[in-house]
Amino acid sequence: MSQSDWVSWNYPTAIKVGTGRQREMPVHCKAMMMRSPLVVTDPGLAALPLLTDARQMLRDAGLRADLFSQIKGNPTGHNIDDGVAAYRAGQHDGVIAFGGGSALDAGKAIALMVGQNRPLWDFEDVGDNWTRVDIAGMAPVIAVPTTAGTGSEVGRVSVITDETAQLKRFIFHPKVMPPLVILDPEVTVGLPPMLTAATGMDALSHSLEAYCSPFFHPLAVGVAIEGMRLVKQWLPTAVREGGNLPARLHMLVASTMGATAFQRGLGAMHALAHPLGAVYDAHHGMLNAVLMPYVLKANEQVIAERITALSRYLDLPNPSFASFLDFVLQMREELGIPHTLAALGIDDRQVKRIGVMAFADPSAGTNPIPFTADEYAELCRRSIVGLL
Repeated sequence: MSQSDWVSWNYPTAIKVGTGRQREMPVHCKAMMMRSPLVVTDPGLAALPLLTDARQMLRDAGLRADLFSQIKGNPTGHNIDDGVAAYRAGQHDGVIAFGGGSALDAGKAIALMVGQNRPLWDFEDVGDNWTRVDIAGMAPVIAVPTTAGTGSEVGRVSVITDETAQLKRFIFHPKVMPPLVILDPEVTVGLPPMLTAATGMDALSHSLEAYCSPFFHPLAVGVAIEGMRLVKQWLPTAVREGGNLPARLHMLVASTMGATAFQRGLGAMHALAHPLGAVYDAHHGMLNAVLMPYVLKANEQVIAERITALSRYLDLPNPSFASFLDFVLQMREELGIPHTLAALGIDDRQVKRIGVMAFADPSAGTNPIPFTADEYAELCRRSIVGLL
């Protein structure tokens, strides 16, 4: 995609799509009245030329762009507190969230919290907690995803780990969704193959669980189906050929589509991945990639018909639930995704606890089958030992 192919969308927020569009950041900052943005990223990206060049570009445009990168792969409440302190100390007036899901979630949470008088957990997505937010205190955000998986750039929540409780909490407000997103494949070409694979499978999990949700939302169904087609077509290429810009661009779009679609809800994959990530500090996308076939099998009796319809759209041979499951297993094998949670260092000593946490996770509410805590524990155990 050349500059002449640049496109701009306004669904579900303003999105600038195309190779090289990250270079428009100074223009967008000024349009949003940012003169001193805080760039929020992760420690790995902070040291790379990509970030150095981006900050220099902002400075060349007369903007003061300080950096905050003290966040974990699963960002914590303490990380957010530290980011808010850095924002206030630097007298910043906006946030550029630049990175993968951890940086995007942290950047959004920091922007929410800079003008609040309540603690972070007071805005957890429970009941009407979101109405406690002082909207006037929220900072503007530009989101620049460097991975194609979480879709956090169009999410209305930030997933933040409460280290004390070893629990992932969902910090929600409609205006947490960044008002501007830049999808530029140039910023994703340095992502290693395994992270490209894991984040790409995360994008697939979002669309797949949204598609299987029992919640009525036909618009989300359409977005989810096409998002999965894009993953099928482009993810293997993006993993094999990291510099392939069309593949990288289409995976960014698929990621954004997945997070747009999951307004319809998620399911057991995420209900398990959230506590497993909180307890074991494991990569969220990789967890979903490993869990995917086990959850499909567990839901088979309810979703077989709709999965058969999906397999037709994806042009799979002998369209059926079995052919889609084979597609998932073959895709994982091709991408080097391990078959079991045990391969990620997760054992069965805490499956009961994980089952209870999964049952209580908000994602469980839209799984096609309302599993009990014991059923979640058994599903977790099967995923650890490899029993499909």
